[in-house]
This record gives sequence, C-alpha cells and structure tokens, in this order.
Amino acid sequence: MFRRPRPPQPPPLASAEARVPAPSASAGDMEAVRVLNDLLARPTQEGVLEGTLSHASFLLGGNLRGYAVTRRGPGQDRVTAVFGYPKALVGTPLSGPWTTARTRALSDGSRELYEANPPELHGILDTCGMRDVALSLVVPVSDRGRNLGALVLDRNSSEDIGPSAQELVTHWAAAVAPLLGLLEGRENWRLAARQVSSAVVEAFESQEFDGLGHAQAVAQASVKLGRAVGLAERELDEVWFAATLHDLGKIHGEQGHPQFGANFLHGVPHLAEAQKAIRHHHERWDGQGEPDKLAGEDIPLYARILAVANAHVRLGDPERLRAQAGKGLDPRLVGLMEKVSAEPPAK
Repeated sequence: MFRRPRPPQPPPLASAEARVPAPSASAGDMEAVRVLNDLLARPTQEGVLEGTLSHASFLLGGNLRGYAVTRRGPGQDRVTAVFGYPKALVGTPLSGPWTTARTRALSDGSRELYEANPPELHGILDTCGMRDVALSLVVPVSDRGRNLGALVLDRNSSEDIGPSAQELVTHWAAAVAPLLGLLEGRENWRLAARQVSSAVVEAFESQEFDGLGHAQAVAQASVKLGRAVGLAERELDEVWFAATLHDLGKIHGEQGHPQFGANFLHGVPHLAEAQKAIRHHHERWDGQGEPDKLAGEDIPLYARILAVANAHVRLGDPERLRAQAGKGLDPRLVGLMEKVSAEPPAK
C-alpha cells in the first residue's frame, strides 16, 4: 500500500534568504510567475485581468495605468479590473475605442473615451485623472473570433509606444483570452490554470531548461504513475501541477531550485501537497537527497511519484531507471513506472 498524503497543511518553506530573488531571475520572469500565482490563488476574471494589466505595463516599460473592460453584449461593456487607477472604477459601465479587432495607439489620449460616454460619467473619469492621459494603447481581447473586451493602457506622457512593444502586449492579451472565456463560463478554473501554467513553463523552458516539452512529458508520466498507484482525479490534478511546475525554480538557477519552486505556490492552500512535492522531489530514497534528507516513505508520496517520472523522462532507459531503485528512487514506484510505460497508449 502506498501511503497517501495527510490532509493539506502549510508545507515548510525555504529560508528567508532563499526567498530573496537571485540575480539570475529577470524582472520579466518574476512578473510572469506572479501572474501565475495570482491565477492559482485567486481564480476570478478580476484577478486574472489585474495580473494581465500589470504584466502588460511591464512589457511597455512601466509608468502606465490601465483598466480592462469586458463585454456582456452590445452596449454592455464594464470595467472589470484596474491597474494604477482607483478600485472604485471597477463595475463602471463604459463605452470606448475598443470595438475594433486591432490594437490601436491613440495619440490624442482619452478624447475618444470622453466622446463615447455621457456627461454624467465624465465626473468619474475626471476623478480618476483620465483627462491627463496623453497616450492610450487599446488592445482587444478576443477568443475564437468572439470579442471579450479590451485592455486599455494609459500614459500621461506622449512618449510613443513602438510596433514591437504593441505586438508583445497583443500576444500577451491573446494568451490570456481563452482563460477569460473559461472563467466567464464558470467552468472549472483549473482548466484555465493548467493552460497558463503550461504557457509560463514552456516560455521558461525555451530559455533556461533542458528542452522544450520536458515539464509536459514529466506531467504525463506522473499522472500515469499516480493513476497506477490509485490516486483519485482530484489527487491526480495536484500531481499534474507539481510535475508541470517542478522546475520553475530554475529561474533562480540550478542551486536550491526545488525550494524556490515550492515558494511560488505559497499562498495557494488547495495546492499544498503539490508545493510539498516540488520542495521534496530531489530527496532520495536512501536519505542522501535535498533539502531535508528525508528517506523512504517519509518523503511525500507525490514527491516520490514526481522523482520517478522525472528520472524516467530524463534517462529514457528502463535499465538505467531500474538501477536507481532503492537508492535514489522508491523501488515500488520504479517497478510500476516500468509496467505502465510498457502499456499501449489508451485509445
């Protein structure tokens, strides 16, 4: 019998020193990870769009304010999230220069916004300081041809936003759009979280990791092994998140990356076991691993599953994997991994 994880408890975190970003992590990397953490911890349209606006501002060099409008139907656009503007603006019905399907830089600032809305709303816009806007970038948010709304990023200076910067933000909005469609429809938020988790990890893999697709392969192997152990679907979901995010800490470098990666899930209590799996996936069955030198079944089950799946993907050879059984890896899980790997793919 495999010992299942105890009910979720806050896992041990790395030291305060370890939580300080290392020089190898770029500001862009950390911002994208923060957006991911926000989505996992607060799966709402407002939460996703706040993070989206924040990262869009970063892509444009900062010193911008912004708001996101979502469309419920013709003439039913409302402010759903803000960045740098007062929270009181959220929920305000607005019309504006976001009906076209292309990104636009408006050199006349907020003129079109004021013209599109009745005088009774001008006071709210004035209170938010929108008359001072010199330049606005309007980025449509659409999914499969359906207009979901737009991001509006405002700058008080007339400094131009070049085509390459506009393209970056347009791609960022396109990546987020499917998530909004899922959340809008009240479907399982974890499907949205899976999409953005995969997108963030793939972006990092293409820069820093051993190869694009590694996390996806480890996640597939981990879920297959977890299913063989007898985990329920909810438990398999958490194993998937652990496997997908297990190397994310490498944005700080190789040293100590399991602790860094675990810290990215701090504040996401429903993924507490995934956090522990990431922290302990470099422990060894013989007790000679890191960070806590846990041995045998003292190593959390999800971490043991992840370690075997990771070794299976990296080694690509059953004999080499078998050589680690009882040393670095749980011997029973190694045997199961070999068995399920030999099974034909499910039709």
